[in-house]
Amino acid sequence: MQTSISTRHGHLSDETQARIKEKLEKLNRLYDRLSAIEVTVDLEHRDAPDVDLRVSAKHKHDFVAVCQGTELMAAIDDVVEKMEQQLRKYKQKVQDRHRAPGRREMEIPESLEVEEEGPATT
Repeated sequence: MQTSISTRHGHLSDETQARIKEKLEKLNRLYDRLSAIEVTVDLEHRDAPDVDLRVSAKHKHDFVAVCQGTELMAAIDDVVEKMEQQLRKYKQKVQDRHRAPGRREMEIPESLEVEEEGPATT
């Protein structure tokens, strides 16, 4: 899984980038088919940084979460929490789809069943 962190209008220290990567590793435990994670931090407004998180998964479109916070790490925590919710919901949806009985396995209601009559013998 590739993880990239980019910054607009500023610079993040190596320590901050390491802490962000550590938080992002949790996402791979929730859904193991992740192929890439991209984080964009916009520091144009230092008092309210914007964080954009994009996660690419195999056989699925990208998941996107955006958050603006008063502090950088608080915004990172919020955006990671939003992404965790999206991944859990998608994973549950996929699991439910695979657990549901197929069309052929479903029972036919009695009202729709038609009993076949044999040839009339008189």
